[in-house]
Amino acid sequence: MEAAQLRDLQQQISSGQFETALQRCRSALAKNANDIELLYMAAVCERYLGRFDTALSDLQRIKSLQPEHGRALQEEGHVYRDSGNPEAALRAYALACQYNPALIAAWRSQLQVLQQSGREAQARYVQTRLQELEALPTPLLAAMDLIHQGKLLKAEDICRQFLQKVPHNVEGMRLLADIGIRLGMLDDAEFLLESAIRLAPDHTGARIDYINALRKKQKFSLALEHAEHLLTTDPENVQFRSLVAVERMQTGDFEQAIRTFNHVLEDLPRDPITLTSRGHALKTVGRAKDAVNSYQLALKHYPSHGEAWYSLANLKTYRFDESEVDDMLAQQRNPNLGYMDRVYLSFALGKAFEDRGDYEGAFHQLATGNGLKKAQSRYSADRMREEFEAQMRICSNDLMSRRHTSGYDAPDPIFIVGLPRAGSTLLEQILASHSQVEGTLELPNILTLSQRLRRGGDSLRRGGDSLGENDRGAKPESGQNRYPAILESLSDAQLRAFGQQYIEDTQVHRHGTPLFIDKMPNNFRHIGLIKLILPNAKIIDARRHPLSCCFSIYKQLFAEGQEFSYSLEDVGRYYRDYLELMGHWQAVLPGEILTVQHEDVVDDLETQVRRMLDFCGLPFEESCLRYYETERDVRTPSSEQVRQPIFRTALDQWKPYENYLAPLKAALEG
Repeated sequence: MEAAQLRDLQQQISSGQFETALQRCRSALAKNANDIELLYMAAVCERYLGRFDTALSDLQRIKSLQPEHGRALQEEGHVYRDSGNPEAALRAYALACQYNPALIAAWRSQLQVLQQSGREAQARYVQTRLQELEALPTPLLAAMDLIHQGKLLKAEDICRQFLQKVPHNVEGMRLLADIGIRLGMLDDAEFLLESAIRLAPDHTGARIDYINALRKKQKFSLALEHAEHLLTTDPENVQFRSLVAVERMQTGDFEQAIRTFNHVLEDLPRDPITLTSRGHALKTVGRAKDAVNSYQLALKHYPSHGEAWYSLANLKTYRFDESEVDDMLAQQRNPNLGYMDRVYLSFALGKAFEDRGDYEGAFHQLATGNGLKKAQSRYSADRMREEFEAQMRICSNDLMSRRHTSGYDAPDPIFIVGLPRAGSTLLEQILASHSQVEGTLELPNILTLSQRLRRGGDSLRRGGDSLGENDRGAKPESGQNRYPAILESLSDAQLRAFGQQYIEDTQVHRHGTPLFIDKMPNNFRHIGLIKLILPNAKIIDARRHPLSCCFSIYKQLFAEGQEFSYSLEDVGRYYRDYLELMGHWQAVLPGEILTVQHEDVVDDLETQVRRMLDFCGLPFEESCLRYYETERDVRTPSSEQVRQPIFRTALDQWKPYENYLAPLKAALEG
């Protein structure tokens, strides 16, 4: 239904023409049964007409399509309230406020139910939160609502316009920074939040937002410093202690983080988030059995906590028993299960069914989980293809040969690039076992720089530019002169400055070795940028058999940044486009990229180890063959595998699913 028709429907509902509006909704739904706006308006009409069961059926349909649809949950609360079920109404209102905090009607209705039932403590909390929201300027409340509906660009426009009129409004700056983080504009978000806490040093929310932004930028030491500052203001505050524990974990101080999590659990012994976070820390330091115990304790108290179920599955070595599978299936049937809890459970059940040889059931669960993620994704394979083509067009042989000595000449970084699940963690572990090489993390610096260049003058910063003098960049003259096109116009001095900034910014992850590894897989899309700013950087392309790699991607739930992974067709197209782009880089940068095939590493470890060390200009060390003995923190899904000697069992894991992989094969073949 077109926008004008939707507006007309809304007007009919507002004027009380419920039967007429309902008939129009039903007629349109006969052509598109999954139209969420129409389902929502139909439910509103049914409620006003007193047809509560039908209204709930419509709302349940919405929740099956978008489990965290705040307005649907708010309307569900209204239905239960009007039909005389205050407890169910209260649950629905609470979920609505959790998924969309800008829904003032849900807060007010929740408060009314709490006051009527005499729950004074809960009522006071809700009333405080409601007062905070009601104090927000109307544009900011509207922007908050749009953010939680996923309408980020509209929300950004509203925030920008508001801050032009009220430039020092901290809440406006926080909202705009939130949008920036969601859009990947981390530099601008950091700048806004840093400015906000300078304006309001005692604003706890702004400082917590700043800590989260610093963590996203992997400025872990600074994030810890601000978390510890909060704790000094209130040493008994459990939230502040939890923040300190998380930041200690990020800085690599896992033992202290675990002790701090234990301290938090003295006050909150059943908190599933703390128990799960502690499990992550234990897993990272290799204490898998203790990690399992922590995840299981979280589930004992909160069996709907999907992240804990998935964390057990993501250990790779854990096998669910029948009672656990039954518990997960029971949770899946819970109509009010949250969106991410449902996603986590689907992937965990995929692992459980695979372990017992039920590949049909496993694939069904994987398809369910990926389908939920795909429904909320804005990924477009066509747009990604256009980005790859732009890289090949701009980063031509002429540009790369003409500017091959323009950047900063530090030889320190070894970039391991490629697709996820292609064996890059294994290559990192092998190289990090060398005395002259340090493994770090999947560093965001190159992606952040590319985003800054792409965004050009459209900075989130009030009155500023995302390529200002402090960023050592060049301001594009027009929207046509942005990344990657801007690479043609950057001066030698600017390229050197970008390279030097990369080395300086990544110093926080290093502890004295001459070389270090940056294992961000998606950097393969930016090899031209890397070689222009760091001409002496080494680049290793981790590659794996297409079906093996692509299906492994499809069955892995990534935290973020891999939106192509939610459909077999998208994965196949991405792999095909990756091969073409890597072929381009090999052509314009001859001898500058080493391709390492995972199957070759499995078949002949020593030969491939010597190839990599020779490529990096390093002498052979026996420790690289015994990489599984190297004690270091590994934070990727392959953490348990790289602590074992090399094995072949993962090479053919896709074969039992071959009957389901026709869309993948077709996409790979083009």
